[in-house]
Amino acid sequence: MKSAVIQFPGSNCDMDAVKALRALSDGPTDLVWHSAERLDEYDLIVIPGGFSYGDYLRAGAIARFSPAMRAVAKAAEDGRLVLGICNGFQILTEAGLLPGALRRNESLQFRCGMVGLTVENAATPFTSAYRAGEVVRIPVAHGEGNYFVDDAALARMEERGQIVFRYAGGHNPNGSVSGIAGVTNERGNVLGMMPHPERAVHERLGSADGAGVFASIVDSWRGQYAVQ
Repeated sequence: MKSAVIQFPGSNCDMDAVKALRALSDGPTDLVWHSAERLDEYDLIVIPGGFSYGDYLRAGAIARFSPAMRAVAKAAEDGRLVLGICNGFQILTEAGLLPGALRRNESLQFRCGMVGLTVENAATPFTSAYRAGEVVRIPVAHGEGNYFVDDAALARMEERGQIVFRYAGGHNPNGSVSGIAGVTNERGNVLGMMPHPERAVHERLGSADGAGVFASIVDSWRGQYAVQ
């Protein structure tokens, strides 16, 4: 499996993602500048956290016009795996690759710390290493993580299993509708999540629960997503 981590001006979690993938996947991981126009050689594309373009206008609103995002859209259309973490989630919603929008936290304050997440759907390429209903500990660090969709869209997403993670234990750090922390597209090959699994891949970091996301990706790729 070959992975790409897209680097934008203002990305600051890119190397965390690179190191996690190099430690946990079974293939090379490249750091790819956002001007790249082709990503055909990659099986997994990660859009990392940070403050792309300084979060001017809105978080992710400028980065979604980068050449690399056209290549990401093509990869998603081709069925390859795309993971957007924090600012990456924001970019994916701005680009229309995921439903909904990320707004300012309800508190209007930056939230940073370890949170509990309930795995709502363990039958995705990103969550197969978990059990449905399992609660994992993964950190958040964001000011615009308040996920919103309208009631009709929420009902459709519930029905199709697109809600993958929810904040657990009644603790919602940002005011997201229905406590949503991570969602997929309808096809299930694009995941956006506000918590940072790449910051929870070893107990020395306070939790190793995020490693399950990367283990799931590798296992899924070895199965139906492997390039023939």
